Amino acid sequence: MTYIDVFNGDADGICALHQLRLADPQTSQLITGVKRDIALVKQIHAKQDDIVTVLDISLDKNRDALNKVLDIGAKVTYMDHHFAGNIPEHSNLTAHIDTSAETCTGLIANKILEGKHLPWAVVAAFGDNLLSAARTAAEPLSLSDAQLQQLQTLGTLLNYNGYGASLSDLYFEPADLYQRVQPHASPFSFIEEDKAYVTLNDGFNDDHARATSIEAHTSDAKIAIYLFPNEPFARRISGVYANELAQQFPDRAHALLSESADGSYLVSCRAPVNNREGADELCRQFETGGGRKAAAGINSLPAKELERFSQAMQQQFG
Repeated sequence: MTYIDVFNGDADGICALHQLRLADPQTSQLITGVKRDIALVKQIHAKQDDIVTVLDISLDKNRDALNKVLDIGAKVTYMDHHFAGNIPEHSNLTAHIDTSAETCTGLIANKILEGKHLPWAVVAAFGDNLLSAARTAAEPLSLSDAQLQQLQTLGTLLNYNGYGASLSDLYFEPADLYQRVQPHASPFSFIEEDKAYVTLNDGFNDDHARATSIEAHTSDAKIAIYLFPNEPFARRISGVYANELAQQFPDRAHALLSESADGSYLVSCRAPVNNREGADELCRQFETGGGRKAAAGINSLPAKELERFSQAMQQQFG
């Protein structure tokens, strides 16, 4: 019997898995990738009675591969908060799917574990830009404002590391970053002891400074669209910077489009913070789009569809 852990390479995926493995330590095969690499279930080569855990990737995008794993006889636990579509009914599947706008996979795992490793769930929520939900979840911990800010920064940095067109864009491959987190029962010990925190913090500050110098391509009271160049910094910062803009302008929807080598765009979209609905509906109108209600994206938007995207965003949020 083999344990196989499949997880999104962002803060939410890493922190959800970390909670589960703190509660139930196992040596497992790790399957992950950049944040946008969500077709991960097809990478599973399972056998009968293998134990598979899938975290923070859309079931809708992995349904066929999931059915194959289930039919082989592997037992699958699936936790997620993205659009799922029809959830298979199978004796080998245990699904914990909650698409509420104010939750994330880390919070779902925390609920199942009855708060055993709550600080890491708070980091996950901060990483997913659920600032209010993170602070509410953290109330039993009685943390100072400075400690809460440390957890928010850590969540931001873990999330920042997941963005990129390929692993070469990232400071750390997500599986490696998870393994660096793994020895730490407390987020604060990771912050204090692992040099990865300093590396990510310095990288983020440099990328952020470059991002803030770029003016919006389109902007009004309801939507803003930014076009970023074909450079690694743009791909790394796009999602986290979109989160930041969403917090600064809570009544406005935002889209950051980073140009790819082939001329297409990698899109990060955020619904208004004051109405966390519609980002997934917008992005699913395009071939490689998907996500959740508050935050979604398109892996490859052809340049010729930029105007169509702009019109669809205006129709969705304007």
